[in-house]
Amino acid sequence: MTEAPDPEVVELATRIFEMARKGETAALVSYLDAGVPADLTNDRGDCLIMLAAYHGHAGTVRALLARGAQADRVNDRGQTPLAGAVFKGEAEVVRALLEGGADPAAGTPSAVDTARMFGRTEVLELFGSA
Repeated sequence: MTEAPDPEVVELATRIFEMARKGETAALVSYLDAGVPADLTNDRGDCLIMLAAYHGHAGTVRALLARGAQADRVNDRGQTPLAGAVFKGEAEVVRALLEGGADPAAGTPSAVDTARMFGRTEVLELFGSA
């Protein structure tokens, strides 16, 4: 049998994911520096960097990368933070992820495929795929 998670832990994790979504970099970094894993994921496989990238927080993405977050970590649907940033049209986040080693060909659909699908030629140029 699996034990139910501690409600206080669930509440803390929820707050940490919300910090990533809102781009509350300083608060999030304090938790990471205290030992919260940089690649913490929620029940859908979305990691902190995915949430920060999808919501357009390049500074938070850079802070997560600096603390060991994986730039290409896929969620339960096979999506990467880079593809999410491309989908949302977040060019600065795309740059931050590329600087952090993100692979435009990773995931399903890949960031390259996503850029082509949505006509994001400026992003394709960043990938060198235009």
